[in-house]
Amino acid sequence: MKPYFSPSELIINPDGSVFHLHLLPEHLADKVILVGDPGRVATVAAHFDSRECDVQSREFHTVTGTYAGKRITVVSTGIGCDNIDIVLNEIDALANIDFATRTVKPTLRSLDIVRIGTCGGLQPETPEGTFVASVKSIGFDGLLNFYAGRDTVCDLLLEQQFVAAMGWQGSTCISHPYCVSADESLICRIASTDMVRGITVACGGFFGPQGRELRLPLADPEQNAKIEAFRYGDLKVTNFEMESSAVAGLSRLMGHRALTCCMVIANRLAGRANPNYKNTIDTLIATVLDRI
Repeated sequence: MKPYFSPSELIINPDGSVFHLHLLPEHLADKVILVGDPGRVATVAAHFDSRECDVQSREFHTVTGTYAGKRITVVSTGIGCDNIDIVLNEIDALANIDFATRTVKPTLRSLDIVRIGTCGGLQPETPEGTFVASVKSIGFDGLLNFYAGRDTVCDLLLEQQFVAAMGWQGSTCISHPYCVSADESLICRIASTDMVRGITVACGGFFGPQGRELRLPLADPEQNAKIEAFRYGDLKVTNFEMESSAVAGLSRLMGHRALTCCMVIANRLAGRANPNYKNTIDTLIATVLDRI
């Protein structure tokens, strides 16, 4: 018997749309671009040849349209993995749950999901303006630990080695990190040969979790130095951001393909930042649209 999703578990609005995103199932394309900033949706959609829906709800702004013959949905998530939990679950519900019967559809859709974002570079080869593809993402947020099957989609050896390098064995204060790989087909197609590939750390905040110290002192002042020095085979930790781990982890658990591509707007090693990045991220957007 198919599981039935009660109204308290899958909340559907009176107009038939999913609770937070306010999207109807027919609004969702098979190719999905996620952006953090609601204002960036308009930047992505400006490239579309046509539009079929434009929906705003809270920090979630969605436009579905066509680009070069491809039907694409762009959704803003806001900041953080907690918002990714909302967006990915509701997107998957739109794709794979029959809202009329509240049961799983007999045939499941597998989506291509690409997050376009900004990040902080952690290596000399990631100065401001660099495009980075997250081959693997390490989540500091703990989100995936709440889902069954997390070990089946995680790189457990990477987790073990990273925890040891950080000195977090036996810690009761740090949420156990989870490490998930991006989809290989999307890496090959979208990262191609012109994006830096590396490990991304997705942090649960912008300041302390990323080693920024203003008035509050850090629990571990050496955290960033340990992260920058970490190696896993030929991979380094190239950048910090705040969503890639949840995008990769939830997508793998749900049977979707996902990749995060970011533009570096601050290099933590050099202590430099470019707050006027919005004029140049359009190049990354155009690149992803061409290759998705």
